Amino acid sequence: MNFLIVVATFFVMEGITWLTHKYIMHGFLWSLHKDHHDHSNDGHMEKNDYFFVIFAVPTILLMYYGTVQGFNYWFYIAIGIALYGMAYFFVHDIFIHQRIKFLRDTQNPYLLAIRRAHKQHHKHIGKEKGECFGFLWVPVKYFKLYFNKNK
Repeated sequence: MNFLIVVATFFVMEGITWLTHKYIMHGFLWSLHKDHHDHSNDGHMEKNDYFFVIFAVPTILLMYYGTVQGFNYWFYIAIGIALYGMAYFFVHDIFIHQRIKFLRDTQNPYLLAIRRAHKQHHKHIGKEKGECFGFLWVPVKYFKLYFNKNK
């Protein structure tokens, strides 16, 4: 049962990420996310990187309260959120934005579709007219681009 809580939480986080990205990051907290789109930051860190802390705090609290209450379901929800956060970091920051040069020349259709959808998202410098707010699931048209090439 605990494993199912972790897996379900991981997948639910995709929807939460989409909603958060569209309505919070491209909404009232655009001031933190803006430099991720227009590259107006100095150095390697962006204001956008504060979202890591913003999302980590509730996860840490869930993990703590789940632990002191005998490793109840809050703990396993926190594990699912933390795993999603790690996946997000590796795919978004390392693979897509190449903060660490890794998988630059991949031919994997799924990874290429994710990268293409993210590029479509970043073609809009302002907070309006955005598209592709998801992370691991992107519109089917991007998957078709790369899966059909391999036939």
